[in-house]
Amino acid sequence: MAIRYRVTKRSNSIQNKKEQYIMQAVNTGTVDLDAISTAISNECTLHAVDVKAVLMALGIKLDYYLQEGNIVDLGDVGKFKMGFKCTAEEDPKMLSPKRSIKKYHVNYQPSIKLKRKLKAGITTYKEGSRSV
Repeated sequence: MAIRYRVTKRSNSIQNKKEQYIMQAVNTGTVDLDAISTAISNECTLHAVDVKAVLMALGIKLDYYLQEGNIVDLGDVGKFKMGFKCTAEEDPKMLSPKRSIKKYHVNYQPSIKLKRKLKAGITTYKEGSRSV
């Protein structure tokens, strides 16, 4: 497992507008439901179509339970919960979902197993280099 990065120039608008450089993670593509289904089916006795059906059902149930206000715990994958961004008011009577909530989002919390992997560090390599 290795993550590609590139060095990017950024201007800092807060501190004296000095140019700074950061390392920015670069993704290497997208893995879709068909690819994941096929990969999982190659590691078990289920056909890719069956795996895909289960993953699609998982997406539907994830949506359902999140909208019900539940935290969805997927074990080694992690936990998902619904959240929102809203405006603050001096008077609580001025708060209403329609006017105050600006944006909904899904919070993801990695599992302890995944957190330990992240804490241990992931191999990285510079974009354009061949060594990992």
